Amino acid sequence: MPKKASAQRTQPQPLAAGQVWRMAEANLQVTSVGKLMMNYKMGKPGAARLTSSIGSIKAMEKFLKAHKAVLV
Repeated sequence: MPKKASAQRTQPQPLAAGQVWRMAEANLQVTSVGKLMMNYKMGKPGAARLTSSIGSIKAMEKFLKAHKAVLV
């Protein structure tokens, strides 16, 4: 029986400082990344102020995947 070609899956981009992720309702800018935690700024596109937050890397990766974020 012939082998079927497996679908290639792209590996998610690892989070790094300086990245900007675009979602439907907000933009997320990664300011710094440590071993387990990261600092980021999130706000609406074109907003004058962005809220600064800290969170776990794994939780943020799940959040970005759930909101179908695109790396700009």
